Amino acid sequence: MKTALLFGSSGLIGGHLTKQLIENSSYSKVKLFVRSDPKINDPKIEVIKTDFNNLQNHKDEITGDDCFFCIGTTKQNAPDKDEYRRIEYNIPVEIAKIAKSNSIKSFLYVSSGFADPKSSGAYLKNKGDVEEELKSLNFLTLGIMRPSFLIGDRKEKRIGEKIGIFIFKLISPFFLGPLKKMKPIHSEKVAKAMIKIANENLRKTIFESNEIAEITSG
Repeated sequence: MKTALLFGSSGLIGGHLTKQLIENSSYSKVKLFVRSDPKINDPKIEVIKTDFNNLQNHKDEITGDDCFFCIGTTKQNAPDKDEYRRIEYNIPVEIAKIAKSNSIKSFLYVSSGFADPKSSGAYLKNKGDVEEELKSLNFLTLGIMRPSFLIGDRKEKRIGEKIGIFIFKLISPFFLGPLKKMKPIHSEKVAKAMIKIANENLRKTIFESNEIAEITSG
């Protein structure tokens, strides 16, 4: 029986991960690293109130088998560019380094389609920079998820994203070949794929949106 570590349990993908990890018989414990207490009560769950400004204080708690990371923000919620960089880059990299030093075997990270360290846009650049750092840590299993538009019930309203998803749903049947990775995907499938990658030797590191859908279709 394994211990899962989850950062970002209150988010769109994280909410599904929490539920699926509880239901998965491979895990006897699920550690939730959170800023505030979640409204969840299950014997598998261990809630760890986390100071994300001082992650080294939690080094002895960042232990287990599989680490799932799906924390993210928007420029609207973090308009200061330094704070945005800290959330999108510094936090995942620091957690991954602590996880590696504590011999955690698997690290699963939610990136983005078209992530690229050379991108002129901060969002895609940060995601690309994190990907490169994760690759250099040589986890036994590394799963980098690159979903396209995420389908699901968000707590916060993102009007532009909703419009984009609607349009992409209409035209996605025409996405063939390399364009397949642009198809919208349900957040529940991303969570399911992350758990599957952590528990199966898929001999792959980066999973585009269409590949996420494929490995969860069985």
